[in-house]
Amino acid sequence: MIEAFVRTGPLMEATSYPLWAQQLIRDCSESKRRVVEHELYRSMRDATLSAKTMRQYLIGGWPVVEQFALYMAQSLTKTRFGRHPGEDMARRWLMRNIRVELNHADYWVNWCNAHGVSLEDLQAQDVPAELLALSHWCWQTTSADSLIVGIAATNYAIEGATGEWSAVVCANDIYANSFPEEGRKRAMKWLKMHAQYDDAHPWEALEIICTLAGHNPTKALQAELRRAVCMSYDYMFGFLERCMALELEQRPVRRERVAAVAQH
Repeated sequence: MIEAFVRTGPLMEATSYPLWAQQLIRDCSESKRRVVEHELYRSMRDATLSAKTMRQYLIGGWPVVEQFALYMAQSLTKTRFGRHPGEDMARRWLMRNIRVELNHADYWVNWCNAHGVSLEDLQAQDVPAELLALSHWCWQTTSADSLIVGIAATNYAIEGATGEWSAVVCANDIYANSFPEEGRKRAMKWLKMHAQYDDAHPWEALEIICTLAGHNPTKALQAELRRAVCMSYDYMFGFLERCMALELEQRPVRRERVAAVAQH
């Protein structure tokens, strides 16, 4: 019988959760670090990414943003009222936050428009196939895997890493100041929302995961959760690496243009 987990410590402290969950955080930390500390986000922060790379990033990221509420809806269909405290917690949380995610899609479109990327561009999805792998993974795990695994892969892993990399981009005002003042707030709203207000979401997801699993989940479940969380991070990393490959292709051309201008 599952020993029930009821959080007693602060929501956003790892020590408030069972030892197995603390180990999960440690085991996945390197995969997460590769995403949060990626060179692309430092370049975005410093407003040095080429327009072409930024365009690919925004278009390629759109399916995950646009479908995130649908991933959560797929998880919601796996809950039944009164069957398990963890399911009840997930049910309430998912219902409450699906509407929030719908608004985030609007904010992403505004960010794209500030870079000259239209809704039609987002819908056309003219990007390398590698940039679609993350959205395919999110759809697969929330549709085919168990409730607990889907929430771990999306609401815990992806939302958690996204909150942290958004904070990196917003760590100074260089990127924000690259937009005209009259449209700056609108362009930055998606990033600001995630960097400042969404930081509790992955911890709330972790609380749901621990409530579903209890204090002593099987080794098999622990391994499945670890794989799903790291898989999400790895797909995010692969997305960034593909974008950065495009950026590196652009840099010699940009240096040649700067040199030509200097000669004149």
